[in-house]
Amino acid sequence: MSATLCLLSTLGGYVLSAVLLFKCPTLLHSRKRQSFRCRHISHRGGAGENLENTMAAFRHAVELGTDMLELDCHMTKDEQVVVSHDHNLQRTTGLNVNIENLKFSDLPVYHCRLHVSFKKDCFCDGGDDKRIPLLKEVFDAFPTMPINIDIKVNNDLLIQKVSDLVNEYNRQHLTVWGNGSEAIVKKCYKMNPSIPILFSLQRVLLLLGLFYTGLLPFFPLREQFLEIPMPSIILKLKEPCKISWTRRLVIWLADTLLMRKCLFEHLKARGIQVYIWVLNDEEDFKRAFDLGATGVMTDYPTQLKEFLETYTIKEQ
Repeated sequence: MSATLCLLSTLGGYVLSAVLLFKCPTLLHSRKRQSFRCRHISHRGGAGENLENTMAAFRHAVELGTDMLELDCHMTKDEQVVVSHDHNLQRTTGLNVNIENLKFSDLPVYHCRLHVSFKKDCFCDGGDDKRIPLLKEVFDAFPTMPINIDIKVNNDLLIQKVSDLVNEYNRQHLTVWGNGSEAIVKKCYKMNPSIPILFSLQRVLLLLGLFYTGLLPFFPLREQFLEIPMPSIILKLKEPCKISWTRRLVIWLADTLLMRKCLFEHLKARGIQVYIWVLNDEEDFKRAFDLGATGVMTDYPTQLKEFLETYTIKEQ
């Protein structure tokens, strides 16, 4: 009997501790300091309104009042850090060559019309700016704008050069970087631990495991930003008849497990911002913020701005 009581009291104490620390995580963990807080994030600068990852897209988003620019980095043959999502230029320029095999001066310009990846059957017709820019051009143009950098390839020199640029422009407090790859995120953190990092896919899975087993309140987290997709948007990107029932089940399960308000609130209480991508309609904007997301990443910064103006009024 005494052993049973001891076991029950220990279990009860653990459950009570877990619940308390889940609700009040700063009792165990110091709240992470936040240099900026973002609600409006422009994906590739706003790929639905200007050609993705161009200076024109970034300028447009900043003029609208975006809180953060999201962009992607690669390195050229002459070791210049450029802003581009794809390592191969076939989709964006029509030239079937990898960026690392060309000098910066030899990079072709973008097509006049590019598909918007996260909006079904939508294209962006660009203006005069079709040039692939350097990362330092973005830093020069927007010295006070928070920037979210996706390191697209596992390249030590690329990571070092991005780190050097961040240090050169004194942007450690205005930059977050990482990738879905845990190997890349580890290298980023090791190279420059003063730059906040994103959760990798591996760490997102660990996060969910800790959350659903009740261990999350006890676990230290080095990341400062959880940047995750809303799985349900996949259903909007394809024709319904082309999505099998098994895939629908997987999407539903992923969405149910990942889109959890209590998880987001716990992370925010620990000073970790939650960004959901890439959302391009009002219904998804509303769902994300209702779930407690800190910010939303979109291809349509004008649409998100208009939504937030209305949404803020409703909240007051």
